[in-house]
Amino acid sequence: MANKDLRDWINELEANEQLQHVSGADHHEEIGAIVDIHMHKMTNPAVMFDDIPGFPKGNRVLANILTSVPRINIALGKPVDTSEIELVNYWREYMKDQPTHPPVEVNGGPLIENVFEGDDIDITTIPAPKWHELDGGYFIGTACMVVMKDPDSGWINYGAYRVQSHDAKTASVMVSKGKHGDILMRKYFDRGEPCPIAVVAGMHPALFMVAGLEMPYGKNEYDCAGGILGEGVEVINMPKTGLPVPANAEIAFEGFIHPEDLVDEGPFGEWPGYYAGDMHPEPAIRIETFMHRDNPVLLGAIPAVPPNDDTFYRGTYRCGAVWNQLEAAGIPEVKGVWAHEAGGSRMWLTVSIDTKYGGHSKQAGLIASQCHAGAYANRWVIVVDEDIDPSNMNDVIWAMCTRCDPKDGLDILNGCWSTHLDPMSYSHEDRRNSRVVVDACIPFKDKDSFPAVARASKELDERVRAKFGDVLPEGS
Repeated sequence: MANKDLRDWINELEANEQLQHVSGADHHEEIGAIVDIHMHKMTNPAVMFDDIPGFPKGNRVLANILTSVPRINIALGKPVDTSEIELVNYWREYMKDQPTHPPVEVNGGPLIENVFEGDDIDITTIPAPKWHELDGGYFIGTACMVVMKDPDSGWINYGAYRVQSHDAKTASVMVSKGKHGDILMRKYFDRGEPCPIAVVAGMHPALFMVAGLEMPYGKNEYDCAGGILGEGVEVINMPKTGLPVPANAEIAFEGFIHPEDLVDEGPFGEWPGYYAGDMHPEPAIRIETFMHRDNPVLLGAIPAVPPNDDTFYRGTYRCGAVWNQLEAAGIPEVKGVWAHEAGGSRMWLTVSIDTKYGGHSKQAGLIASQCHAGAYANRWVIVVDEDIDPSNMNDVIWAMCTRCDPKDGLDILNGCWSTHLDPMSYSHEDRRNSRVVVDACIPFKDKDSFPAVARASKELDERVRAKFGDVLPEGS
């Protein structure tokens, strides 16, 4: 039986009333503006655009894809009503067990229903939108897989990097320094060779989710995606580069990036909520093969003012990853981690612990700010006691206001790993930032003498709920 694909997921969205259809929106500004409105509230439905002016009927765009917990659950094969906290634990267990299924090479699939080479290539036949009003062009790659190969080991890596469509046979890719794609590209350039590359712009969301997560260097994302799907991803090898792409993908193209071959890219509205600089030279992809299914669906995950489609789904993963890495570093009694959506699921981390010794809370905060899953573009790490729900900002701010004395409770770290997408990054050469670790835990020496919390005890709360549950507010 063939792998589940994007269209299977779409059918499940329809069955669960998670999809809205829009007809007649243009790709110049209307699709992007409609998606932006939908992303103002994370429970709004996914949006399928059809009858796009200037393109054949059936060439569709799907966006606002992973901005609700039910849609994430469907992508992961979980029950639709699985909670956010259960998703955090899902990712924790997934990363501990690391279930994998290697990709399975097949001879064909729906992707090769339309194959173009040479002068027949024209990626502008895909209705890639101008996603934000001030974007510098049309971006075919947002919810995408950018596939590369290590020239030394043969390791296949794919990541989610933005890809702009420039003309019929030219695209560009923007990869932040230090990301795996940049490291692999530089390996080819150091040899004086072009870098082979393949871009997939429509696939089952589980494959895209893996593309946007911090998998260890040398780990094949296809193996990890197979672990989520419960079977190996069926792939075909692209004819010019040999790079594997999902056989049931909607859209894919391949080509080469040549040393010093740059095109003007951007600007583009990014996940911190700002346009990421001005137009800037980025590596050009010279396309040699272009494929798509009949009636292709372009998948979009759009960064914007957070929370947004580019960051919401990553939050529960990041929580699980930071939690595991804290424990791997020897931090005991971690009770919860939350990556707040308003910080793009990167810039704000809250860690809840049961403090067991002096310095425990500071140790947890410092490590959370620098572990692999937490280090990139972080700005605030808040450590709170176990009685604080790290996902409840009222609780977190209350702890900061009443359990933290800035004289002793703040540490500022300079020279940390960031990105040019960070509007406050202070180094243009290697993109550094500063970050604050806030110890908002009751001082360990005062745990036994600190004033009691003015709230009903757990035992009283449970008794009242059992007796008066029918008159208590829902969700309280």
